[in-house]
Amino acid sequence: MKSRLLLAAASIAVLAIAPIYPAMPQSQVQAITAEPREVHLKNVKQLTNGGENAEAYFSLDGQEIIFQSTREPYKCDQIFTMNADGSNQKMISTGRGRVTCGYFTPDKKRIIYASTHLGSPDCPMPPNMSEGYVWAIYPTFDIFSANRDGSDLKRLTATDGYDAEGTISTDGKKIVFTSTRNGDLDLYEMNIDGTGVKQLTNELGYDGGAWHSQDGQYIIWRANRPGTQAEIERYKSLLSRNLVMPSRMELMIMKSDGSEKKQLTSNGGANFAPYFHPNGRQIIFASNMQNPRGGNFDLFLINRDGSGLQQITFDENFDGFPMFNADGTKLIWESNRHARRQGETNVFSADWVN
Repeated sequence: MKSRLLLAAASIAVLAIAPIYPAMPQSQVQAITAEPREVHLKNVKQLTNGGENAEAYFSLDGQEIIFQSTREPYKCDQIFTMNADGSNQKMISTGRGRVTCGYFTPDKKRIIYASTHLGSPDCPMPPNMSEGYVWAIYPTFDIFSANRDGSDLKRLTATDGYDAEGTISTDGKKIVFTSTRNGDLDLYEMNIDGTGVKQLTNELGYDGGAWHSQDGQYIIWRANRPGTQAEIERYKSLLSRNLVMPSRMELMIMKSDGSEKKQLTSNGGANFAPYFHPNGRQIIFASNMQNPRGGNFDLFLINRDGSGLQQITFDENFDGFPMFNADGTKLIWESNRHARRQGETNVFSADWVN
């Protein structure tokens, strides 16, 4: 334990020399337009300029964005922040290990994110894709809290296994996250300081990517429920090797205490990254439902009862990780559109048109 704490303290030293990255040139930002069928999007702006950028989320006041990015000189994701216009991009994680799922507290005094740096300062090995498209569930992921500049790093989870995918309720009191602490990938809730852990799901299968509704009454998430014996054995075999196959995920909703669980989608695709519209009645999410075996993901809107499905984006490649600002006037998401090279994913924002 002492060696891990020393490693965490030493890793913070890289913050002093973390570079500030340039935003997308303004002349190029102004040239970006939405696809004609994307009628809900206006004044589209590209906020990052190359690399692999994902999970970009607004602060509650909408003035800043926290996101993860793989860019030089780092070989795997680190946590960055930027202004809402893409300016002042700077790294705030340790620069060690792999990180995911950064999020601001409502008052913006602190952030949370998950990191593997206590297990090793190196990037963990990527998963072997010989068995198909799989995600690695790195058991060295733990959730941390830090000041908004990355200092005062505090560990919030200390159990064996994967702890990640944390988001904070709008009132700043609770974190919902995914963990393998009981042998399966389930949702848990804890207080903002890491105390008071409560298990919310216990069905066999992957539960992750959870968010509270803005009023704190509901939680939305993605889930995979293996049904046949062969599917169950496959899921357990992969999980025993810290892997999960995300090719079929459906959206779920429940009350914030874990009761009244309900499945919202049933399209056989990989549905993920659900987020409540501030009106509380609709949910935006990413899906490849039109070709579940393909890599073309678009954004969709659905009512909280599962009705009223609408397609929002129509780009021929990837659109994912959508999030509204607090008043529902802005949307942020990640896309391969306008990529200069294969695999490049950038952060985009747009005015939301009802």
